[in-house]
Amino acid sequence: MGTRRNRPTRLSDPRLLPTWIGFGLFWLIGQLPWNLLLAAGRLLGHLAWYLASSRRDIALTNIRLCFPERDEQQQRKLARASLVSTGEAILEMAGSFSNHRINLDKRLSVTGMEHIKRAQENGQGVLLLGMHFNSIDVGSRLLGYLIDFYAVYRPNDNPVLDKIINKGRGNYLKGNVPRSDIRQMIRVLRQGDVLWYAPDQDYGINHAVFVPFFGNLAATITATSRIAKMGKAAVVPCAHYRFPGGRYLIEFGEPLSDFPCGDDEQDTARINQTIEHYVRKHPEQYLWVHKRFKHQPDGQRSPYRRKK
Repeated sequence: MGTRRNRPTRLSDPRLLPTWIGFGLFWLIGQLPWNLLLAAGRLLGHLAWYLASSRRDIALTNIRLCFPERDEQQQRKLARASLVSTGEAILEMAGSFSNHRINLDKRLSVTGMEHIKRAQENGQGVLLLGMHFNSIDVGSRLLGYLIDFYAVYRPNDNPVLDKIINKGRGNYLKGNVPRSDIRQMIRVLRQGDVLWYAPDQDYGINHAVFVPFFGNLAATITATSRIAKMGKAAVVPCAHYRFPGGRYLIEFGEPLSDFPCGDDEQDTARINQTIEHYVRKHPEQYLWVHKRFKHQPDGQRSPYRRKK
């Protein structure tokens, strides 16, 4: 608690100077030509494989859990590819936020747009079932080319980063909704708008159930079904992928039928099953550096804790 109270809250706080300097460098890097930016990101990802050992180990742990059918060499290859893709994503973010000259629209393909249009023609709001692919920030910019939408986000503890991220994403969407503001989410959906919401991270065990994700029990929040029900919204899966040459695809899936069904555990398991379907298409692009299985049922040992 003391650490939280001592965190800087003013943008002018001297302790935030390193963050401001980092942002200046971030902005300069973002001015690179797009394909060069991605190449630099891949280099960053390769370096991270050797230098960011904690993130590398998290990715390896996740992939060993989620792809047991692959041998050790294949698992390491996928984990390394995921870190390279994450490196691309970090520099993609720099370009997405700061380089407004480049027209990424020319690099974008889209499938399933009819699902959004059909729901809105029926007078429904649309709850986009988002997923933490590591191209999430360029994805928000690309999605903004297609539709007007709001996005649910978790405020950052660093006020400089929070401002930068909000401003960077805010250039391409109608508004940000704090993750804790369920009422605003419902309001957005009730007025027929589109809301992007990603429930595929470990947010703790409060308001969560343990349901399978790639065959492993994962603490997954149950709010998706509640938001969909109260907002009277169609739930449309939304995945975004990066392809060689700096090209992108946004894929909207068919709305989930008979959702919610009234059973939190069944609804949440279905959410995870749907997300898993899209991740398996390009697993190296998913955010495997997140501790998705940090919390375990009945106090079982976290898989990320090193054995003594």
